[in-house]
Amino acid sequence: MAEAPWLVVGLGNPGPSYAATRHNIGAVAVERLTDDLGGRLASHRRCRAEVYEGRLGPLGHGAVRVVTARSRGYMNESGGPVACLMDFYKVPLEQLVVLHDELDLPLGGLRIKTGGGDNGHNGLRSLRRSLGSGDFHRVRMGIGRPPGRQDPADFVLTPFASAERTEVALLCGDAVDAVEVLVRQGLPAAQNQFNR
Repeated sequence: MAEAPWLVVGLGNPGPSYAATRHNIGAVAVERLTDDLGGRLASHRRCRAEVYEGRLGPLGHGAVRVVTARSRGYMNESGGPVACLMDFYKVPLEQLVVLHDELDLPLGGLRIKTGGGDNGHNGLRSLRRSLGSGDFHRVRMGIGRPPGRQDPADFVLTPFASAERTEVALLCGDAVDAVEVLVRQGLPAAQNQFNR
């Protein structure tokens, strides 16, 4: 029987108007991971998602089977497509990695953890509801707090400023590296290397 793959999901909203927003940084990082694997996300035949199947790590020796994915629906509907993919690929909860934006970390900050609440994040809330558990791996990507009195719900839907784009590119690269360490070496190794 084939090994169950790891499912690496980037949270975001569909369409060009959301593509460069803070809320989409998880989806952007998953696109970068998919590019690094030499692939492209494409429509899944059964689930409302775009996926790519590949191997992470040196070919042949120690390469880990992964499915990279993002939902084709909105952030607050992420749970259904992810649950569908987990069922389709027979992915156990402990092999689900979710990349998402995090208001409570400064821009460029990165934390890897397993489990926890949704902290007001609609994508995480949808996942918890659909999966019946929040005990999956999370790569929390810092986007910082809104300036002044700006509503966080509005802030996450604004694009990054041009001055922030270098930091965003570095953060996405770190997130991709963190996923590789997590799936190949385990949570403690990933936390030791990337939690800062």
